[in-house]
Amino acid sequence: MESLRDCKLPIDRIHSILEGGDANARHVLNIYQDLERDGILSSRFDEYDMSTEETRELTAVRIDRLTQYLETESFEDFFKRLNIVTVYDMSLGIRISINLGLFLNCIKGNGTDEQVQYWSYTREAESIKQVYGCFAMTELGHGSNVAGCETTATFDKETDQFIINTPHIGATKWWIGGAAHSATHSVCYARLLVEGKDYGVKIFVVPLRDSKHDLLPGISIGDIGSKMGRHGVDNGWIQYTNVKIPRHFMLQKWCKVDRQGNVKLPPLEQLSYISLLGGRVYMAIDSYRICARFVTIALRYASVRRQFGNTILDYPLHQKRLLPWLAITYAMAIGTQKLDQQLKGIYQGEDVIKRAKALFIDSASLKSTCTWLAADCIDQCRQACGGHGYSAYNGFGRAYDDWVVQCTWEGDNTVLSLSVAKSMKDRKPIDYKLELFSVDGVLKAVESLLSKIDSPVQISKLKCHYYLLSSFKEKLIPELEPLINVYGYFILETFPFIEYEIVEPKLQRSFNKEYTKELTKVRPLAIDYTDCFKQTDNLLNSAIGQYNLKVYENYFRVVKTQNPPHKTSPDYLPKFLGMLNR
Repeated sequence: MESLRDCKLPIDRIHSILEGGDANARHVLNIYQDLERDGILSSRFDEYDMSTEETRELTAVRIDRLTQYLETESFEDFFKRLNIVTVYDMSLGIRISINLGLFLNCIKGNGTDEQVQYWSYTREAESIKQVYGCFAMTELGHGSNVAGCETTATFDKETDQFIINTPHIGATKWWIGGAAHSATHSVCYARLLVEGKDYGVKIFVVPLRDSKHDLLPGISIGDIGSKMGRHGVDNGWIQYTNVKIPRHFMLQKWCKVDRQGNVKLPPLEQLSYISLLGGRVYMAIDSYRICARFVTIALRYASVRRQFGNTILDYPLHQKRLLPWLAITYAMAIGTQKLDQQLKGIYQGEDVIKRAKALFIDSASLKSTCTWLAADCIDQCRQACGGHGYSAYNGFGRAYDDWVVQCTWEGDNTVLSLSVAKSMKDRKPIDYKLELFSVDGVLKAVESLLSKIDSPVQISKLKCHYYLLSSFKEKLIPELEPLINVYGYFILETFPFIEYEIVEPKLQRSFNKEYTKELTKVRPLAIDYTDCFKQTDNLLNSAIGQYNLKVYENYFRVVKTQNPPHKTSPDYLPKFLGMLNR
């Protein structure tokens, strides 16, 4: 997408920074073009009017279409495509991610080489053929407390099998994406019981349906029903009633059970959860892309909408409302690239356990903080668009409802924050006074506050902002200085630096004035900064957010197309007329 504006920024260079290099940037643009030209995957305004059944049917058709790309490109390239399509179709994104991400990565991370070969290639799960998997971890009575799961896997020494059982209603697997109608197999988290001894929660592959897609004996499944969002996902419940599986269906890379029932436990129980870290990393990356989508829409609208003579973006209050989100989005883009590199390097070289522990903490901090920030960004951008932000055709409502579950699954954000704070319990106080604003000064101020503050959630958020700000600084070019400064002021304003006497009184007195100056520097470049994301109109799928900035013409056209003016007599009209003519 080339800019038609009188752009004052090096768009291509900045887009390359946001995407992690020229090759990645070109790849992203190619995917944008593929999606826009694909008659099935291309976004549509009529999606906003679809029923749950229609949404699920469209999602299924799109899954089929995406599997064709899986046949022709690498896994890494496919997941980049999936990451991008998720920006406007989160149901599609999660349906595939549960299968190829959670289900298959769980097998790859916890299975032996032979098990990975069998499930990924012999059974063709990696190609989404024969096997369509779901991730049966959470239970009706257990979410974040995975170690408390009550589904059992009892070893039967005589038959060399495990017996998977749901002992009571609270142990029913719940919220299992894909279970209701799609999944043929589940990776089931269950308590390993051998000769009466409980060895804790381990992982088992349990078939759910046969080749005709009928439920297997002992498997009970249902749909959990209407949800807040993600209507294209068939979340279901599963109950296992004494289901027998071969011993080699237990994933045994870390924990092993031999023919005689001897159990060999892993050196570190958390190793079995490494496979979950990829999901957390991708959710942080998703946070960048979803923020880029909605801050682009809101800023384009604000640059056109006039109120009392000026565009609303010319007012300092509106700048304060939106421009920090633009800065945060840039920081997310650059910081989550670094997190992605941590994930890709986790198995390279020695000391996997040390790297896994570091990634667990960093991904927990960034997943929780970034998904919270993205939820706030969508809502604040919606409010900043006034009444038009409430229209379904501008994307905010569906996206918010679809997004906010990110704050809960794959680790509830508050629980993840607790684990981050726990890892930092041995902090030593650092005394630092910020006298004049600078990015380096903000980083030192964050270190100081981290050493003193007690709130686990605040500790985790601060750690994330330190990670993002330092990453941003590493990639900084002169054209981005106004943005990184706004991000620095946002951090100082958001956390209790003054309460802990880290900011000097002189800076406190001039804080609002200096912050406003930095926002004023960003204002003339705001639309150019959003153009650097290069997100297409197809991806934005918003009537008021289109590139041509013809806000009212575009919006009116979409409304008339989706709601033809000649259709003026709804089915309920006789009831209404009966009331009037009573």
